[in-house]
Amino acid sequence: MSLRTRGVVASALVLLATGCGGPDPVRIDAPDLSSEDAAACRDLVAALPDSLAGQDRVDVTGDTAYGAAWGDPAIVLTCGVGAPAGFTDSSTCVQVGGTGWFVPDDVLLSDDDGLDVTTTELNHRPRVELFVPGGYRPEGFTNSIGAIGPLVEQHLRRTGRCH
Repeated sequence: MSLRTRGVVASALVLLATGCGGPDPVRIDAPDLSSEDAAACRDLVAALPDSLAGQDRVDVTGDTAYGAAWGDPAIVLTCGVGAPAGFTDSSTCVQVGGTGWFVPDDVLLSDDDGLDVTTTELNHRPRVELFVPGGYRPEGFTNSIGAIGPLVEQHLRRTGRCH
């Protein structure tokens, strides 16, 4: 075997060992939804962009009609989620257009822009949750909710206003 052939074989083995297929698909788990909410989620997810916060869309598994992911580590949107943990009537929301995004106080009040953030849109139903890894913050968070907000307003029903 020539030196060049050995190099090609060694490179191929390294690629196989490191998983040349890209990141593992993200699993989407949506709760049971009414037929109306399920249809709204499917419409929203179908309208989501191919890139978000500079990250390309990646494969998802599970309830694929109810969520999407972009990048590695993945920014993950799930439609049809329940009320977020820690939310109360006096919680603060980040207002973007007609959307209101709840960010837990431990993230909202922190000086650490490297924290992961899970935010939930509360002005529309069904609820939408967006997970943004800390490495994309702060621009990735604001760019993501800014891009998704108009689609939420277009596809989901308004139920109130988060303050």
